[in-house]
Amino acid sequence: MRKLIVILLCLGLLSGSALAFDPQPGAGGVGDPYYPTIGNGGYDVQHYTLDLTWDKSSSAIAGTVVLEAVATQDLSAFNLDFWGFSVSHVLVNDVVAAFVRTESEMTITPAEPLMADSTFTVAVTYSGVPGEDVPEDVRIFGQGWVQYDGGVFVASEPNGAAFWYPVNDHPQDKAAYTFRITVPNPYVVAANGLLLDTIDNGDTSTYVWETNYPVASYLVTVNIGQFIAQNQTGPDGLPIRNYFPAAFFTNGITTFRRTSEMIELFSELFAPYPFEAYGVVVAAAPLPFALETQTLSLFGTGIFTTNRPGGADSVIAHELAHMWFGDSVSPETWQDIWLNEGFATYASWLWFEHDGGAAVLESIVQDSYAQFAQPSGILIGSPSSERLFDGAVYVRGALTLHALRVKVGDEAFFTIMRTYYDRYQYSTASIADFIQVAEEVSGQDLSTFFDGWLYQLAIPAIAEMGLQPGP
Repeated sequence: MRKLIVILLCLGLLSGSALAFDPQPGAGGVGDPYYPTIGNGGYDVQHYTLDLTWDKSSSAIAGTVVLEAVATQDLSAFNLDFWGFSVSHVLVNDVVAAFVRTESEMTITPAEPLMADSTFTVAVTYSGVPGEDVPEDVRIFGQGWVQYDGGVFVASEPNGAAFWYPVNDHPQDKAAYTFRITVPNPYVVAANGLLLDTIDNGDTSTYVWETNYPVASYLVTVNIGQFIAQNQTGPDGLPIRNYFPAAFFTNGITTFRRTSEMIELFSELFAPYPFEAYGVVVAAAPLPFALETQTLSLFGTGIFTTNRPGGADSVIAHELAHMWFGDSVSPETWQDIWLNEGFATYASWLWFEHDGGAAVLESIVQDSYAQFAQPSGILIGSPSSERLFDGAVYVRGALTLHALRVKVGDEAFFTIMRTYYDRYQYSTASIADFIQVAEEVSGQDLSTFFDGWLYQLAIPAIAEMGLQPGP
């Protein structure tokens, strides 16, 4: 009789469990206010393996991308962000899965639904020319995988990752990465993390890179070129590996010679450097931008001739500072972009203050305030998707931090920066999160202060900079 009761109880439990299992499709976006269709819900990617071969003559790539993920709900289907290419097959847990594609969305239906909290793998095998079928009006800034005369660079902010591999393309779902990139000799591959192996295949070589730190998809990069590597050791034994085109190797050594000093300063001001390595890669092309691709910032050859105020150091320090603010602490949504660009810009000002003294910083602040004394037409706390990278986001954003420093004092200000970083490292944060930390550390109600700087068109008075109006 006791055995029968146990059996009946077990059957009841099983029945209850079965009733609780309710697979539904994952959401086709993460709810970003600017880009509602990027990113996807229902799962959390832990790791990507990108095993790709580049054909220089056709500009095509081919291979398989494997995702290891955890279901955050019972899933009947889920989406990946992916534009273009010919997809030959998709496997979920090594079993063929059905899929349909509509513009940027690849909807995958596994042979068996996935239970919440279960780990699963997805393998997508594909080929084609990156960006070939991507409409111009969806490119925003991110270009994804770009082939040029000297090789390939990847720059994906904010939505370009989906232009070259299947991905959950939003900073809210960071993951670790392994790269196995095969290229014709004598081309060299530089990517995120550390180079683990170089496999000689005869006419081609396979470069194996890996990073075990979480990376937002827009910060993933693969660079292919006839590079010469410069290997150095930075603070606390940090590997610094730079990749320069052969024709610019000497320029590269000279231009980036102070990187280690900058790392040391930012490590003292904010927190120890957050990743396993740092360095830069210079594409053999005059790119109109630089990008803080994680552990390996991307520059074009224009860095060697820039006429920006502060010269190359202003750009180099800016991209390096993103390793803390942008890469380790990433924006919760793209509306929070000020937390990237204003912070990195102010960090570059801190470098000049360190290098030249308080008078240098005061001059930068005075000139920057004059530049944005007239309203620019955007609110840097909500700049709109069309003006995500407007100069005001960078410069008025930096002025906001300087005004905060003047208001609360140096000790509280740098404690705010360190506390904010420590609380949200390797994750994401919103403007509201930063304001909460600032008020918590300073003990002040800063709502009026931040409203004036972030959410009003008119710039607050220069007195908030600790300066007097000019003549």
